Amino acid sequence: MKPLVFALLFLALAALAAEPPQPKFRPQDIDTAVNIGYGIAIADVDGDGKPDILLADKNTVQWYHNPSWKKHIIAENLTPQDHVCIAAQDIDGDGKCEIAVGAGWNPGETSDTNKSGAVFYLLAAKDRTQKWEPVKLHHEPTVHRMHWVKAPSGKWDLIVKPLHGRGNKNNAGEGSKVYAYTMPANPKDPWKLSLVSDFSHASHNFHPINWDADPEHELVTGAKEGVFWFGRSTGDWKKKQFTDQWAGEVRDGKLPGGTRFLATVEPMHGNTSAIYTQPANNKGLWPRLVLDDTLKDGHAVVVADFLGIGSDQVVVGWRAMNPKGVPGVRLFTPLDKDGKQWRKTDLSADEVAIEDAKAADLNADGKPDLILAGRATKNLRVLWNETRN
Repeated sequence: MKPLVFALLFLALAALAAEPPQPKFRPQDIDTAVNIGYGIAIADVDGDGKPDILLADKNTVQWYHNPSWKKHIIAENLTPQDHVCIAAQDIDGDGKCEIAVGAGWNPGETSDTNKSGAVFYLLAAKDRTQKWEPVKLHHEPTVHRMHWVKAPSGKWDLIVKPLHGRGNKNNAGEGSKVYAYTMPANPKDPWKLSLVSDFSHASHNFHPINWDADPEHELVTGAKEGVFWFGRSTGDWKKKQFTDQWAGEVRDGKLPGGTRFLATVEPMHGNTSAIYTQPANNKGLWPRLVLDDTLKDGHAVVVADFLGIGSDQVVVGWRAMNPKGVPGVRLFTPLDKDGKQWRKTDLSADEVAIEDAKAADLNADGKPDLILAGRATKNLRVLWNETRN
């Protein structure tokens, strides 16, 4: 019997060793007076080599200095309506980020550009803790999300996505016009626009990715029509459809076996978190696996290797506005190489009603931390990653 007992014990210990470590996060609120917390960005604002946190709030744009997390308001009341998104990236290589902001948030007005939507490039003040000068750019109604995206030229374009197309009603009608903005030598001059997409409806979020070996970024975007990939090497953008489920949020990652996957919230503001895995032949729609269908008003997906295991995990956040309920943040960890089995871990409940979430290594310990903006909870919180490998 002894050899059998030892064999069983060895197998049990081997299985335990193969299990990914349990996540451990330490919460810290760095602002408890957030109004809505529409959009988070992570970038080095002052050039000290440390990533700072930027936030587009209802009436203000601010950044929080790492590691004191002192708040600096750099823009206020850019439009009568709310600010809604922010993009920050060092696009000229000087170690300090450039910032763009989307505002004029009025999703019910899809026709009048004077009453809906706005895009601003912020010219940095000499003292970057002071007010920056807004430069107003072209905009469509219902401006909703933006990112700096590396172009084939090696320079950075600003890509701006409205939620709806012009004149759109009940998520139908003209498609949302997504434009890439190319900055001129003088940012106050007109920026060149190139069309990325014009067919999608209720297109809530998108994400820049580096899909292949070339230097430029591609995009994945979620809409009523599903998840689509957009890429360009020269000339016009090309698209490819990956899913046909309405997705409000989308991010990409790698499974333990090396296969690429997409993580979504479905539909927009939905209750379902799903995973799609890339087919071996890379043809047709990607197969779908539902991770969770109990979300209440899902509003964020973050993908990173929080556990330090060499592959990615998925964080999903929801704000529980509609229908009302308990908000939360949940981590999903793949337990096999093909992503067929996942472990669910709750990281937060009603402490943060998630409006936006990002991952970044804020303290240079090699582990990505979670940065969360809470709408109903009025807070900006860091979940410090203290997971032991």
